[in-house]
Amino acid sequence: MPRKKAKTPVELLSEAVAEALLDKKAKDPVLLDFRKLDSSLCDSFIICHGTSRTQVEALADGVIRDVKKKTGLNPYHREGFENAEWILIDYADIIVHIFQESKRNFYNLEQLWADAEIVKIDPTQKK
Repeated sequence: MPRKKAKTPVELLSEAVAEALLDKKAKDPVLLDFRKLDSSLCDSFIICHGTSRTQVEALADGVIRDVKKKTGLNPYHREGFENAEWILIDYADIIVHIFQESKRNFYNLEQLWADAEIVKIDPTQKK
């Protein structure tokens, strides 16, 4: 039987972020994969939205807490906690964008970065 390939640190980080978002019932989470594109700033974006300021804050807090617990990583940068309309959490290789729905629709990052591969994060695949 072939051995399973060990997951890379980026894959482990991506899984930790996705699981944290799904635990807090993030809406429409997707991963935009930039690895095949030239001159990308990071490997991927993970984008989702919440239904209220409270949920957006809970999603962001959950990501930071769970990623630290599972990977030992702290974000390099975080912003947007003041009004929680768009919170950005920067882990260098992966940047997490957590929006309120109206802001996600307005900025439409999925369309802005349409040349990236878009992968839906499926809650039924949660571990």
